[in-house]
Amino acid sequence: MLPFLAPALAVPPPALFLAACLAFYVLRSGVLRPYLKFIWHCFLRPIGAADQKARLEKFYRGQADVYDATRDKLLRGRNTMLSLSAAHLNSIRAADPGKRLVWIDIGGGTGHNIELMNKHMPILESFDAVYLIDLCEPLLDIARKRFAQQGLTNVHVLCQDASEFRLPEWTKGNDPKGSVGFVTLSYSLSMIPSFYTVLDRIEHVLCPKDGLLSVVDFYTAGKQPSLHEKAIGGASKECGWLSRWFWQIWFDFDHVSLSPARRSYLEYKFGTIKSFNGRNRFILPFIVRIPYYIWLGVPRSCDVSRACHAFEVEGGNLIGNCSPAPPKAAKEAEELVPSLQLGPPALQEEGGVAIDITPPFSSFHYHLNKFWRLPYYEQPVHKEFRTFIYSFTWEDPFEDMRHLELSSQDSMFVITSAGDNALHYAVASSPQRIHCVDMNPCQGHLMELKLAGIQCLDYDDFFALFGKGRHANFRALLDSKLAPYLSSSAYQFWRINAQSFSSSFYLRGYSGWALRLAGFIFRVAGVSKDIQALCNADTLEQQSEIWRKKLRPVLLNPIVVALLKNPVFCWNALGVPLNQRKMLLDEGNIYEFIRDTLDPLVSTYLLKTGNYFYLLALLGHYTPESCPEYLTRSGFVALKANNGQALDAFRLHTDSIVNVLRGLSDWSLTRALIMDHLDWFAPGSSDIDEEPRKPWYNANFERRGFQVTALGVRKGDKGPALDRVNMYASFWRAVKI
Repeated sequence: MLPFLAPALAVPPPALFLAACLAFYVLRSGVLRPYLKFIWHCFLRPIGAADQKARLEKFYRGQADVYDATRDKLLRGRNTMLSLSAAHLNSIRAADPGKRLVWIDIGGGTGHNIELMNKHMPILESFDAVYLIDLCEPLLDIARKRFAQQGLTNVHVLCQDASEFRLPEWTKGNDPKGSVGFVTLSYSLSMIPSFYTVLDRIEHVLCPKDGLLSVVDFYTAGKQPSLHEKAIGGASKECGWLSRWFWQIWFDFDHVSLSPARRSYLEYKFGTIKSFNGRNRFILPFIVRIPYYIWLGVPRSCDVSRACHAFEVEGGNLIGNCSPAPPKAAKEAEELVPSLQLGPPALQEEGGVAIDITPPFSSFHYHLNKFWRLPYYEQPVHKEFRTFIYSFTWEDPFEDMRHLELSSQDSMFVITSAGDNALHYAVASSPQRIHCVDMNPCQGHLMELKLAGIQCLDYDDFFALFGKGRHANFRALLDSKLAPYLSSSAYQFWRINAQSFSSSFYLRGYSGWALRLAGFIFRVAGVSKDIQALCNADTLEQQSEIWRKKLRPVLLNPIVVALLKNPVFCWNALGVPLNQRKMLLDEGNIYEFIRDTLDPLVSTYLLKTGNYFYLLALLGHYTPESCPEYLTRSGFVALKANNGQALDAFRLHTDSIVNVLRGLSDWSLTRALIMDHLDWFAPGSSDIDEEPRKPWYNANFERRGFQVTALGVRKGDKGPALDRVNMYASFWRAVKI
């Protein structure tokens, strides 16, 4: 024996004995038997070139009994597809609970999908009839035994060609058009040669009003050649060239086609309501990444009038960013003023279109329930936003309500941000329309999630998400309850970011970095207990004393001041752009800004019951006693009442302010809140009066016929606080005269 090999072979005898025993047990118990059969029939045994039925039977006959055990990890997404389908079917049936529901599972094989669906929707109670259609008898034999054992008497197994399937209930001479409510294709579309015929037949028999088609399958896709395909296909659809060609060739040996044609025709033939692209990390997660997709859709004729009414008529651009590219920042700020066509409620008319170009009908994402989000095309500017900047809103809506005099007849225009303030206006006054606008698509995704949560969740689950900022079962809620009320783009975002609620939601997003930093500083300074004491103080005197003695020296030290002055940190953590930062520094320094902001607050508003803004910043979550109005039980109940009637006012736009305003008809708005939006732009001309605390853009409003009045100007560290945030130098109202 070579000396350098001796250490490697010097295995203790007990270890060899245990290894031998383990190997003997594995071989004796047959644990590997299903996988050995799977490898033989899938990768080694030749299939031959017979017809489709003969090939399937030869391929599956020897492995039918181990099919389900060996496909659990390979065929990902089936449970998600069925959970999403059940949620959408339940939301559809809520409007017509007595309607007959028939489900066809095409290529269902062993019946695993039907057994799995029984966990989401009881088969016997939910469906009048279920039909499993497959061309492979060895797999169908497994299905028949399975359903007999489970007593599923309404499930029928049919051995038929998918392109010619016919149900026993379709009597001779009767057209089956529109008689089916639900169809699924689970890893079968890629195996059907005549897929055009199959999809055409499904389109014919699927109910045109509320039929649902659900698909999960492998796929490959190159670069999307058009914005339309990108809008429908969703995030992460594109596959790398090596992955694309390797998997197409690999699956082609088993007569499984991963070419893009099947999915393209599917998305052309039906309207997309949900789309998700995943990667199956099978066996070797960093090497084997098989692309798969989950897709839910409806017939093109599915309530077209409602979809067009919501997307093409009611306020705002036809499909988001079809408008010409927005002008430069200063020019856009200048154009914003004449675009604000404010008029009295009596003159309101929702309507108008942004442009004359009508996008292809296939580009729309369909909604089965609430039409909150206007569809949009992804533009280069959207890629600048990896996630939401604001997980909460810093502006004080109570101050807005003091001066807006909102009523149910008003039509509003607001910046989306985190949606807290827009929801506050809906609780307080229930305006007839609230246009929420943001260039960051992720802010729209967040707003959609809040609207969906109010619509379909109970208060405890909703407060866990957005009050406590964490929910152990968010992923289950997303698929089983929230999804039917989300646009496809919003669902994709939250499906990818499902971990956002695993610890603390408010530590996510750009603003979450500021809260993380604050927590780190407090821990290093050893004042964590003082933070808790400040947030639990029962009187302003107690609160002021803790602030003055313990926390003020920490936040007003030179290191923190220097960090807050850094432009990179200002944008990435606080969401303060360069121009707004410059305005702040022109009026003083960072030390004075922090001092003038915080000193008046602690002696005016009690964090425990009245100032939820800084309570969240300090604790990382809200409490039932100190939270935005939509998170209070009474506010939640008000928004949820009458099937969420107050929520019907919302229209969410993913575009620039100017582009959206161009799409609104004249005098259609009565109230507009642009928060600090104009601070983001540089002054448009040098002759504007730059008096301290009077914004340069006020003169633009005055030249356009607005009367501009100061409603509040911050007085410095001696107070009083301008509002419960007290970050802004002034608060102005412009009235069209």
